Amino acid sequence: MPFQIRELQPEDAASWDEFVAAHPYGTPFHLTHWGKSLEQVFGYRSLSLAAFDGQSVSGVLPLFHVKNPIIGSVLISSPFAVYGGILANSPEASQALLERASALGRSLGVDHVEFRNAREQQCSGLPRINRYVTFTQSISEGTGEDLLAALPKKTRNMIRKALRFPYTSRTAASLEAFHRLIALSYRRLGTPCFAPAWFEALCRNFGPLACVREIVLDGRVLAVSLSFLFRGEMHTYYAASDQDYLDKAPNNFLYYDHLLWAASNGCHTFDFGRSKKETGTFEFKKHWLTEMRELPYEVLLVKRKSLPDFSPKNPKFHAAIRVWQKLPLPLTRLVGPHVVRLFP
Repeated sequence: MPFQIRELQPEDAASWDEFVAAHPYGTPFHLTHWGKSLEQVFGYRSLSLAAFDGQSVSGVLPLFHVKNPIIGSVLISSPFAVYGGILANSPEASQALLERASALGRSLGVDHVEFRNAREQQCSGLPRINRYVTFTQSISEGTGEDLLAALPKKTRNMIRKALRFPYTSRTAASLEAFHRLIALSYRRLGTPCFAPAWFEALCRNFGPLACVREIVLDGRVLAVSLSFLFRGEMHTYYAASDQDYLDKAPNNFLYYDHLLWAASNGCHTFDFGRSKKETGTFEFKKHWLTEMRELPYEVLLVKRKSLPDFSPKNPKFHAAIRVWQKLPLPLTRLVGPHVVRLFP
């Protein structure tokens, strides 16, 4: 019997999330919590697809229509996420979802459909963007000295430097410090910042699966993170530190603290997240005893004739990045949310 493919309906949310949680390649970004946040904050139209075999979910594809003057008209799985793409129990279900996504793309007249696959097994043989890698580390409960002994010398020395200071860590009581440090970090990188509403929506929709932590020194928050806790994995997705205290290595302490916290809270994997190759974050993550994995993003070209590149490494954006880095912080916080939505 052929699969029934239909758009995600509110009554399907629970079975969708159960399928994602059970699938070996499921990620927090496949959950309906991510899609709900996108709709609430950015208003992107959800065209997320589910494959049903009778009453059972056999595959899912989170999919959103984004249209603006910069990137054109595109379908993305999923906006602002590092992982996405098709999850299916069989090649037949995967093919059925791919065919429906292709038909949707043609009917909407989009430029392309982007699948941000996390794993090779999700691939469908489409053209690839070979720009990103991700880093993970297997963790087990132990002492700080156990962790230090296992890490490469360069990272170990930076952590020992941080440990000379009386840092403490805590779950954030509010997002005030998080918003401040994230905005500073994004301005420094020349990247438009998100509106506070985005992070608030993630915390609200993910509930206990979202965790905001602060690194504190002498009563001042010097580093922050927003992580997702999913099936024994800790995904530290947004993180920032105060560059005025760089000599005290708050960023190194943050990841050291989070690895210990994750292990003591039952996690077996720490996900450092995506990086563009040969960047500063790429080099930082390489030195944490991590496993690096290529991210096999695929693109179905519909109206476009060549693969898109809207990343900050595109030379077309270099001048704009330099200008952004010089703007006053209040201006970047005001304008940033209107700009960031153009680059999902």
